[in-house]
Amino acid sequence: MVLKTFGGSLAITAAGLLLAFWYGGTLGLAVVAVLAVLEISLSFDNAVVNAGVLGRMNRKWQRLFLTAGILVAVVGMRLLFPVVVVCLTAKLSPAEAYHLAMAGGDIHTPGTYAFVLHEAHPAIAAFGGVFLLMLFLNYIFEERELTWLSWLERPLARIGRLKQISVVVAAGALLLTADFLAPAGKPVSVLVSGALGLITYLLVNGLSELFEPAEADGRGGRPVAVAGKAAFALFLYLEVMDASFSFDGVVGAFAITSDPVVIAIGLGIGAAYIRALTVFLVRNGTLNEYAYLEHGAQWAIGALAVLLLCTIRYEVPEIVTGLVGIGFIGTALLSSVVRNRRLSRTGPPAADLGTPRLTSAH
Repeated sequence: MVLKTFGGSLAITAAGLLLAFWYGGTLGLAVVAVLAVLEISLSFDNAVVNAGVLGRMNRKWQRLFLTAGILVAVVGMRLLFPVVVVCLTAKLSPAEAYHLAMAGGDIHTPGTYAFVLHEAHPAIAAFGGVFLLMLFLNYIFEERELTWLSWLERPLARIGRLKQISVVVAAGALLLTADFLAPAGKPVSVLVSGALGLITYLLVNGLSELFEPAEADGRGGRPVAVAGKAAFALFLYLEVMDASFSFDGVVGAFAITSDPVVIAIGLGIGAAYIRALTVFLVRNGTLNEYAYLEHGAQWAIGALAVLLLCTIRYEVPEIVTGLVGIGFIGTALLSSVVRNRRLSRTGPPAADLGTPRLTSAH
């Protein structure tokens, strides 16, 4: 099971490390290894949340998530996305952006590839921060039988009865961010990018809800793995969510190296493991066995969204982001273990009967 799920990731790792050594020698190999570890440590919460969505798709679409999906993640987000940003920001052609990237430089040297991408960070962070904030808010404002931080989650769920409260909160957070955190000359781009993040979330989430009702229920109303249009909508939802998670990592990677090829290889290896881990969590039923794990991942996403918005003005070290995510997920995992031991002695209470359902985080 483990080898079958992670076999592709191991193959990508071997190919990536060989390519890194051929391209950049020992230094290139070392930097790629660091970037891969960084991506994995920062994105574990992504895997947990993705598993909640992927578990509703059939095996065919799960395989597509690991194959075609990883191409989108590596080639699209880790390699082409920075080039597109530089093209749009610096008004360069793709060829000029490529030559600028290969010329080197760092984020402190005006006119370099890394500097241009760093200058675009406020807009990128606004888009990703608002998208992830909507993901968290729609989860936390939803009423559910099983709660983790009950003293907080239950009152928030009651507030969630007010329709579109998540949109109101996210829009308010965006306005405050543009007013107090956006650098001089950047408030408009922060507002526009954040609004695009909000619109994108509403669109892909709306598509998944539009197609799901007709295909999500089997006989007797029991949930079944979706396919067709419903699975495609969920696949699109996963890809946009992965992109939002990767924004900060892609831009932050330029603090380690300005070489886009090395960044793409390192982050691509990490992304392959995160996707394989998502499938592993689904097929092992981990979210059912550790009932609070998804809750912890969602709180980690909420924290990541806030940190991402804060990076519009302030430098937030990647280690802080990683430790916050690991802290929430680790605590939720420990709480799940304690709950399982308690239930093994006393049996489930009435509110806990049955397997906790997987929510789609929307």
